[in-house]
Amino acid sequence: MALFVLSHGRTGPDVTSNVITMTTSASVPAGPQDPAATRGGTVTDRLVEANERYAATFTDPGMDARPVLRVAVVACMDARLDLHAALGLNLGDCHTIRNAGGVVTDDVIRSLTISQRKLGTRSIVLVHHTGCGLESLTEDFRTELEQEVGQRPAWAVESFRDVDQDVRQSMKRVRTSPFLQHTDDVRGFVFDVKSGLLREVDPA
Repeated sequence: MALFVLSHGRTGPDVTSNVITMTTSASVPAGPQDPAATRGGTVTDRLVEANERYAATFTDPGMDARPVLRVAVVACMDARLDLHAALGLNLGDCHTIRNAGGVVTDDVIRSLTISQRKLGTRSIVLVHHTGCGLESLTEDFRTELEQEVGQRPAWAVESFRDVDQDVRQSMKRVRTSPFLQHTDDVRGFVFDVKSGLLREVDPA
């Protein structure tokens, strides 16, 4: 059974209809604790140098800002999730919105609202994952920050213990938002960081 389906009117070899497995950077050997230490400069310096090499052969693809597949993907910022490779997506196919935990916050609703109302997306895919760092945090983190810096954060940590339930909560937040016009195609998944598989979460 296919675990993820994208089918929004685009045909051809570049479209992936059924994606079952995911890749993850977890298989890449870990480097030195400070990656910049062996090369000189900072990590940001390395990124700037990499961009210069990229720009040297860059060609404007001439794309429109509207995602071709009309889908927005909300996912955790975890470095092990290579979403485009994992979901068979190409440049220009989707909007990608990421944060700690992949939870649907007010700011995610802001981005989704703009994505739908101004840039034509219709489907929303939510991707959480196993072994998320938010499972080991509590709202006490805000108290610790307040004690350290003298100001309590206005934002919630959005920690959780049950990843499936958190996916359901995120789906509910999307479906009940008064700002989103298209909530009939909202699906939530958990990505297994060990196997690379997506598992769909029943919203019930």
